[in-house]
Amino acid sequence: MTPNVAVIGIQTPGWRGFRLWIPLFLLWIPLVLLSPLIFLVVLGVCLAGRVNPWRAIAAFWAISCSLPGTHIHVSAQKTQILVRVL
Repeated sequence: MTPNVAVIGIQTPGWRGFRLWIPLFLLWIPLVLLSPLIFLVVLGVCLAGRVNPWRAIAAFWAISCSLPGTHIHVSAQKTQILVRVL
């Protein structure tokens, strides 16, 4: 399953925090439209680097499908940033 929504939250001590919902499923529309061009670029880069293009595409797909459920929490100097991929 590909990621559908990313939630980015920022909290600072002297300022009210906010959460930004980013709909990732809307990024798939231009990706599908540009897929022939992207495929040619990936093919050219893989051939130049002597990497099997099918394995590179499979690795990218496996990484993008494993993103849902990812939680990243970073704290620095009382500022907190949370990134969740749903």
